[in-house]
Amino acid sequence: MSDLRPPEHQVAGHRAAPNKLGPLVDGNGLFYKPLQALDRGEQELAFYTAFSIHPAVPPRIRDKFFPRFHGTRLLPTAATPGESHPHIVLDDLLEGLASPSVTDIKVGACTWPPRAPEPYVAKCLAKDRATTSVLLGFRVSGVRVSDAGGAVWRPDRLELKGTDIPGVRCMLRRYVSSVGGDGMDCARAAAVYGGEGGVLAQLRELKAWFEVQTLFHFYSASILLSYDANAVTAAGGGGGGVRVKLVDFAHVVESEGVIDHNFLGGLCSLIKFIADIVAETSDAAPSCDS
Repeated sequence: MSDLRPPEHQVAGHRAAPNKLGPLVDGNGLFYKPLQALDRGEQELAFYTAFSIHPAVPPRIRDKFFPRFHGTRLLPTAATPGESHPHIVLDDLLEGLASPSVTDIKVGACTWPPRAPEPYVAKCLAKDRATTSVLLGFRVSGVRVSDAGGAVWRPDRLELKGTDIPGVRCMLRRYVSSVGGDGMDCARAAAVYGGEGGVLAQLRELKAWFEVQTLFHFYSASILLSYDANAVTAAGGGGGGVRVKLVDFAHVVESEGVIDHNFLGGLCSLIKFIADIVAETSDAAPSCDS
C-alpha cells in the first residue's frame, strides 16, 4: 500500500492533498475513493453494493459501463495522522492507457436528488443555471488531451465553469484534436467518436439500456470518456482503447419503477452533439465559431 498516490490524470472532483482526502491509485489497477461526508459516501457504497449483484442489471451493461466494485478498505490518511478512513475500492478506469485523454461530463439537467436539503438544492441549481446543465442536460466538468509525444492540453476550472453552448462544442472537438497548432483539427474524431467501437456507438448502447431501465435514477453522475493517444489511429473507430464509463454515484436513488428521464435526456443531448461532430468532420474540421 506504500505506492498509493493521487491519480495523475484526474480531471474533475476532489483531489488528494497532504491535508485533504481525495482518490488514490495503487499502480496495479485499483482506484481508492474515500467515502464522502454527510452520508454521501454511505449512499454511494450502498449503490455499488446493490448494483454489483442486482439480478436485473444486464452483465454486459455492468461490466462495460461501470467500474468493477472490489469492496472497501481502511487506509491511513495524511489529512488525519494516526487515523484511517474507509475507501471504496474500484477498478482504475485509466489503467493500461499509456497516454490517456480524458473528459468528465456531468449528465442531467437536474443534479440534486429528491428530498435533498434546500441549501444543497439552491447550490446545485445555481451551478446548473450558470453552466450548460439546464440548457443541454449536461456540462463538461473536466478535459485532458494528450499527444503521443507527451504534450498535454488542459483547460482550467474557471475556463470550464464559464463554458457556454458554443464552448461545449469546442471542448468536445478539442478532445479529439491534436494538442499542437490551434488544437481544433478534429484529427481523432473518426477514431475516437466514430466506428463500431467508438464513443458514439457505446453511448447509443448505454442509451438503449436507459430507455428501459427502471431500477435507479442517476442524479449528478458523470460519463467518463477516455482513450490512449499513443494507440489511437486516424481512421476507423474504437481504436486506442476508447472507453465510456459512468462514475460518481453519491446521489443515485431507487427509481420506483420510473424511467430516469433526467439522465436519459442529457445522454440523448450528448449523443446529438457528438454525432454532429462525426458528421461535420467527415469532410472538413470546423472551427470553434461554427
